[in-house]
Amino acid sequence: MKDLYQEINDALYNTYYGINRIEEEELKKSRFKDLTPKELHAIDAIGMHKSPTASQVATKLHLTRATITSTVDRLVKKGYALRIRDQKDRRVVRLELTHKGRLLCRAYHAYHNMMVKSFLQNLDEDELKTIYQAFTNLEKFVNSH
Repeated sequence: MKDLYQEINDALYNTYYGINRIEEEELKKSRFKDLTPKELHAIDAIGMHKSPTASQVATKLHLTRATITSTVDRLVKKGYALRIRDQKDRRVVRLELTHKGRLLCRAYHAYHNMMVKSFLQNLDEDELKTIYQAFTNLEKFVNSH
């Protein structure tokens, strides 16, 4: 059993860094080569339709408000995001994606959907439930830190 745990640990490690490497390489080859993977993740956290505040994005990404503020500054400058004053409370500034940001967000989601479909292909319902439970456990662990 210990060998299997080590194999799973190795696979998880290799997968995590492999996904990061692929994201970085794909960004460099794309029309979005002016972005870093961290900026890409901020665009994803801003999302297509939610108009979150910078604090909400910072919380979602586990970043400080100062870090997300500088990231959003770069995204605005590069034309991927906008700061919009809330109509109900003018003190609140919301974030929205531009057309360019929404285009990237859709492409990023399509890539992740393709990756998940590849990962789950040929599994039966019981196997899918087991994987779901394992990832739920992992998510709880990650979110507790």
